[in-house]
Amino acid sequence: MTLLDRIKKICSDRGTTVSKLENDLGFGENTIYQWKKRTPSVERVQKVADYLNVSVDYLLGRTDIKNPLEGLEDAQFLDVEGLTSEDIAKVEGVIKALKEAQRKIDEFENM
Repeated sequence: MTLLDRIKKICSDRGTTVSKLENDLGFGENTIYQWKKRTPSVERVQKVADYLNVSVDYLLGRTDIKNPLEGLEDAQFLDVEGLTSEDIAKVEGVIKALKEAQRKIDEFENM
């Protein structure tokens, strides 16, 4: 999947359009569609990633993890410096598993 394909899919999944994205970011009309033929600047890709709340690595197809930090709000005290996106995703998976386990325990105790 190309950069443009990923952007179009995310926009579609969120019920918006690439045109609206371009407008909201102050890009010229069809700027993102031109990325099919041209390499965009790092700054523009970062703006799109921030707007869509995904990582640049996801947009570039380097990972299938949209946002490795999503869901870690409860773990803001964690020092993730030096961790790769994959390491952070593993930590996120552990946290999700722990939350799910706690939810099941709570359900069982309330029976």
